[in-house]
Amino acid sequence: MSPFFRRAERRTDKDTSQGPQGSQGSQQAQEAREFRKPQDRLVTLIRKPGCHLCDDAHAVIEKVCGELGVPWEEKDITQDEELYRKYWEQIPVVLVDGQQHTFWRVNEQRLRKALTSGLTE
Repeated sequence: MSPFFRRAERRTDKDTSQGPQGSQGSQQAQEAREFRKPQDRLVTLIRKPGCHLCDDAHAVIEKVCGELGVPWEEKDITQDEELYRKYWEQIPVVLVDGQQHTFWRVNEQRLRKALTSGLTE
């Protein structure tokens, strides 16, 4: 994240922390984040048949999730109209706990970091 956006966030936190309860805004933000072990996460690979990038993504996810003990699943975009409408231009798509993590190419180190950081929004 750029320093510009970090400064803007700090300014926003100060603006919302006024009042008798102190920094209530940032306290609520901290409480919204919870720690989760890798085994409590779920990785979803959205793919389609005959997609070579999907095969590459499958291999990376299988390796990282296998090493960390993270459950994962595959969903076929051709079998789900909602997934097709949402992701047809981005296949393969990787979701972590239902949130889009990446698409097209899966970076092993980035996926590993996302799964081991343990923080969720």
